[in-house]
Amino acid sequence: MRRLLILFLFCPLVVRALPPEQEKFWRELQALCGKAFAGKIAESTSATDAAFAGQTLVMHVRACRENEIKIPFHVGANRSRTWVLTRTEKGLRLKHDHRHEDGTEDKITQYGGDTATAGSATQQDFPADAFTFELIPAAKTNVWSFIFSPGKNLSYRLVRASEGRRFRVEFDLTQPVSAPPAPWGHR
Repeated sequence: MRRLLILFLFCPLVVRALPPEQEKFWRELQALCGKAFAGKIAESTSATDAAFAGQTLVMHVRACRENEIKIPFHVGANRSRTWVLTRTEKGLRLKHDHRHEDGTEDKITQYGGDTATAGSATQQDFPADAFTFELIPAAKTNVWSFIFSPGKNLSYRLVRASEGRRFRVEFDLTQPVSAPPAPWGHR
């Protein structure tokens, strides 16, 4: 019994294999680890996105582990946002980790969702989960997506069908930029 306990404590968590489409997507994303890329607003239908206008937008595939990838998204000097992708028993999960400058969590944080289908090697969609419904009622119909054109660009997209809202940032993968400072709340 003691050997089993020791074995359990020292063995890494192993997550079941993903569908082939998600495995390829995951590998493509991990291949970007350590690199940062500039982006631009490619689509915006909401006045609430005006804060992004004229700002330098940078994503940094900063931390890659077997079952988790952290991608800070910097908007000008604001380093409050990190996308966290995780492998789960059923597919992939996206969470939005929002922090204040002192590193404490924002009251609106850890929202997102899990993939509902295998998606494709170039696109994964994350419909809002129950936690998100409770935290942000207007986000009930949100679907976040990452869309790859390998070797060319990566887009982060939000669609909120209930309001006809669409937001997309496209990052140029052909021109890496200098890695930005750590996001707030991370070393």
